[in-house]
Amino acid sequence: MTARKPGISAETPLSTPERILRSAEQLFSARGIDGVSLREITSNAGVNSASAHYHFGSKNAVLEALFTLRARPIIERREEMLTQLKLDRYGRPVLEDVLRAFLQPALDLLNSPDGATFTLLRARMVLERGDDKLKVMTRTFDRTNVKTLKMLAKALPKLPQKDLYWRFHFLLATMVYTMAQPGRIESVTKGQIKTSDTESALAQLIRFAAAGFRAA
Repeated sequence: MTARKPGISAETPLSTPERILRSAEQLFSARGIDGVSLREITSNAGVNSASAHYHFGSKNAVLEALFTLRARPIIERREEMLTQLKLDRYGRPVLEDVLRAFLQPALDLLNSPDGATFTLLRARMVLERGDDKLKVMTRTFDRTNVKTLKMLAKALPKLPQKDLYWRFHFLLATMVYTMAQPGRIESVTKGQIKTSDTESALAQLIRFAAAGFRAA
């Protein structure tokens, strides 16, 4: 996957906060959060550093505003799909439906104009660690993660809670790695498999994860 090169396009007029967020997204995804300063963000955005302090206050505030903005479509769609899950005659959701509700909004984002850049940013957030990044991820995704876990528990009432949590952890890992599209499977299969085919990736990931969750 190719990240968008740093630099703000002059084609679409943006407000100062929008320019700062766009610049931060480009630089964070290309070089990592820790490798970029607030001064570099404002310089790349073509605005003075005082404006970043005025609108956001700190680099971490810029990161949180950006992450919340880009994650909102995932969260809203995930909430909608989880709310609309159909129940079987035992009052349980179907496991594959729960997995689709959780995974599809994230993978669909890859087809949006800013999806690839945000996905790289999200992968860096996972890999770089740090309390500040964890807090941003927690505030952004914990609500839908908890709701998904509750639906998974209903779909698999006999699965011990500890096993459920571990398997959800592996689900998160496979989702983020698939979205990052590192190119490894393309290389191994000489292009027979393309993770950029998000429809196929989603179908295979649901099948794989469902088998894992149902395993004894």
